[in-house]
Amino acid sequence: MWELTALLLLVPSSGQAATLEKPILSLHPPWTTIFKGERVTLRCDGYHPLLLELRPISTLWYLGHLLLPSHKKSIEVQTPGVYRCQTRGAPVSDPIHLSVSNDWLILQVPYAAVFEGEPLVMRCRGWYDKVVYKLHYYHDGQPVRYFHSSANYTVPQARASDSGRYQCSGTMRIPVESAPMFSAKVAVTVQEARHAAAVRLLQVQSRRAPLRLGRRVHRPRSRGRGAGITLVRGCYRQPQRPETQPLAAASGAGFSPGRGVHHRPGPTGCGFGAR
Repeated sequence: MWELTALLLLVPSSGQAATLEKPILSLHPPWTTIFKGERVTLRCDGYHPLLLELRPISTLWYLGHLLLPSHKKSIEVQTPGVYRCQTRGAPVSDPIHLSVSNDWLILQVPYAAVFEGEPLVMRCRGWYDKVVYKLHYYHDGQPVRYFHSSANYTVPQARASDSGRYQCSGTMRIPVESAPMFSAKVAVTVQEARHAAAVRLLQVQSRRAPLRLGRRVHRPRSRGRGAGITLVRGCYRQPQRPETQPLAAASGAGFSPGRGVHHRPGPTGCGFGAR
């Protein structure tokens, strides 16, 4: 049986051209600051609303203006910087800023946007999970919470006024109790609730099922091999292979991941594929 390495074109049921959505870039664990030597996982979830892939969609990864060699859906990283991802034909994802610290104490805040009414959770973490004692959390220089030892600080229902710069301080026993140490300050922004619905809608659309196909040819059902198969007719092309090389950063220009990436077009054609 021949294999379709191509793409089947889909037609929106409304008759209007579908809009390409950004892939959703996520971070696991969900903290933007880590200790030196630790690794985190980045995951790129995207779906092309015009194309039905018979093979997994390859992913482009960017660190700043550099194109990374991996084409997997998830990658492990430990280098600080601004990460973005891109799936075929879709815009570049929103960025995730990863910071790497060599301090004794770090304040970890979520990478994802926090909206009004949602909980805001942050944690003060000692070097490789050493217990932090006499723990203080600060908001714009003012103490807001005290704990005897390591604990997360949670704002149950965040408001716009909770935006600002946060910091934590505490002592550690290494092996005797140290003098108070302070983390670096971290900016947190609580967004208005009216933006939350729009962001969630984009996330749902990026994972939406394929739109209605333009033409279908149904094979009669039988008990034999291949029963219930739907044949789909469409045009296809061989996936393009990007050449990995640094992306030139023009002076004063904005981020443009596509610059410096060359693709080799593959053969195209039309045919039937099993569905």
